[in-house]
Amino acid sequence: MASTGNANLLTLNTGILAKDACIVIVKTEWNAAIVNELENGCHRIFTEQGIQNILSLIVPGAVEIPFAIKAFWEAKKYMDERPNAFIALGCVIKGDTPHFDYVCKAVTDGVTSLNLALPVPVIFGVLTVNTDEQAQERIGGKHGHKGEEAAITALKMIALQKSFKL
Repeated sequence: MASTGNANLLTLNTGILAKDACIVIVKTEWNAAIVNELENGCHRIFTEQGIQNILSLIVPGAVEIPFAIKAFWEAKKYMDERPNAFIALGCVIKGDTPHFDYVCKAVTDGVTSLNLALPVPVIFGVLTVNTDEQAQERIGGKHGHKGEEAAITALKMIALQKSFKL
């Protein structure tokens, strides 16, 4: 998501949304205050749109997000309440070691792989920032609210996928 924003992103023009859509949020324990606010942003959008079937899973860190999504999908893929989309939420703040680079690459590659492997969208809502201040700017500050943007993206992708089946 661009730092300058996308004027069309916040416009939900997806036709009739499936109010019974199941969306699974997978969030990290690390940087919980920021990640919880990302999740709150998701819930605000879902409430506005009348989406109620939201499940949250908590994993230790960002590297574990792809595993949790894949394992949940495998456990639920043949059930009536299987997810229509996943949202990966986390916040990785750069430290003094290259660990930041490895974590960011692992979670990005993992989510990308899932988008190619799973039949439902996996939305990347993981902040990768240099400072806590930059994270704050992305949960309602000058860079918008990335949790809200992730929720809108999930709804748009669900609608896009439904349009293929018409």
